[in-house]
Amino acid sequence: MTSADRTSVHDPLTIVVLVSGSGTLLQSLIDHAGDSYRISAVIADVDCPGIKRAHTHGIPATVVPFKDFSNREAWNQALATEVATTNPDLVVSAGFMRILSPTFLNHFPGRIINTHPALLPSFPGAHAVRDALAYGVKITGSTIHFVDEGVDTGPIIAQEAVRVDADDTEETLHEKIKQVERKLIVKVLEGASNQGRFISTP
Repeated sequence: MTSADRTSVHDPLTIVVLVSGSGTLLQSLIDHAGDSYRISAVIADVDCPGIKRAHTHGIPATVVPFKDFSNREAWNQALATEVATTNPDLVVSAGFMRILSPTFLNHFPGRIINTHPALLPSFPGAHAVRDALAYGVKITGSTIHFVDEGVDTGPIIAQEAVRVDADDTEETLHEKIKQVERKLIVKVLEGASNQGRFISTP
């Protein structure tokens, strides 16, 4: 996105948030929305607490159920159509547990970002916290990155480290990372808004 895509560099970014679970990261985005960005819609692949959080705050929320479609591509197309209705500046994957295919990605090139609970390129995939513990690293963290066709391979936007303590379990370490990522995603969005554009199109 360039500054020409917005009426003014002072206009808040418009974001759509994709969720699949409890929505704690979504809650952080809701709590800090304002001059830098606004949430135009929340969309989920299943009926989940994240949808209820959105409704509680008066944010339009929709479920595009994966199970209702005959194949992955049909669902990706339906999801893209739903997201496009608000013409967002950015799509934020916040604990969204589905892989987005090129069918979806091509609708929003360079405009989809994701949070990942590790310091990429280390420990990509769905079990990043478990993998970090198993490897024995002393430092892991949170990464905000663009989404591309690979698994957590898109260009990195921001990272923050988290120390791994000797008594950490997968649950305690993941919670520490979540606390960092809730602040980091807001920081990224605020920085993008202040620049009048997003970082750069990969």
